[in-house]
Amino acid sequence: MKRRLSVITISLIASMFAVPGASAQAYPVKPVRVIIPWPPGGSNDVVGRLVMQKLAQSLGQQFVVDNRAGAAGSIGAELVAKAPPDGYTVLIGVPAEMAILQHLQKLPYNTQRDFAPVSLAAVTPLILVVHPSLPVKSVKELVALSKKRPGDINYGSSGIGTTVHLSAELFQYMTHIKWVHVPYKGGGPGLVGLLSGEVSLYFGNVPTVIRQARDGKLRAIATTGPKRSPAAPDIPTIAESGVPGYEVTTFYGLSAPAKTPRAIIERLHDAAVRALKSPEVRERLQGLGADPGGNTPEQYTAFMQSEIAKWAKVIKAAGIKAE
Repeated sequence: MKRRLSVITISLIASMFAVPGASAQAYPVKPVRVIIPWPPGGSNDVVGRLVMQKLAQSLGQQFVVDNRAGAAGSIGAELVAKAPPDGYTVLIGVPAEMAILQHLQKLPYNTQRDFAPVSLAAVTPLILVVHPSLPVKSVKELVALSKKRPGDINYGSSGIGTTVHLSAELFQYMTHIKWVHVPYKGGGPGLVGLLSGEVSLYFGNVPTVIRQARDGKLRAIATTGPKRSPAAPDIPTIAESGVPGYEVTTFYGLSAPAKTPRAIIERLHDAAVRALKSPEVRERLQGLGADPGGNTPEQYTAFMQSEIAKWAKVIKAAGIKAE
């Protein structure tokens, strides 16, 4: 009897130590909830759904997208930050917004402590586009018109503290002009506002606006990256159009709650890298003007820290305040 109890006790102790490893190896055993902190139709939604489809195929489980828009992405980010660290709630978001917002307002989470970075998914410049009714075809013409009509031209953004917003603020600061800011609840609604003529210009993420620009519904003026976008090689950069030193890129990344087991992070990372290396995903991302990512969790963490430092300098130099 004593021997039987001892065997049972040893088996229970062994199983206690084996469970974490076994569960990580089996992960995922149920659908994974994917928080996209923006409305459907925006660039974050387009890129997120594309990558999640491949993750689902690779890991053999559903990755169910849950769009939680509002507060420049912080509502959705908070859900992930406070979710159980078991790998079944993840964030596919625009960490640039997370890097910016912490300098403008008190957030219900800590950008650096409350997330476990998995991998950078894609990097893309923005495109400065205008409504066809605005009589400008270049950066120089836009600056000249803005100086003639100070405070008369309005621009849309995907929300206060977003990369789209900061791109416009940095442009105004560097060219000594003044526009009126009209914030929306995401890239999708912002694009609708521009197409309807409610706002005159917009710094749109390439996946959000490139199709409308190609179809002539919007006029593309310039891109914000350090070099011309492969998706639009005929569109000059803002830097080469008369604003030297101007550069803004946005990026999309996959993260989990802090304290998610390393084995699960590695499973997600390996699947994400496979997805981003697949010809189908690479071709679609590049067609949207985005460069596929796929770096390590450590490289992604270092990248985020550099972005946080960068935007702190921009916000201070431009005197940007939360509205």
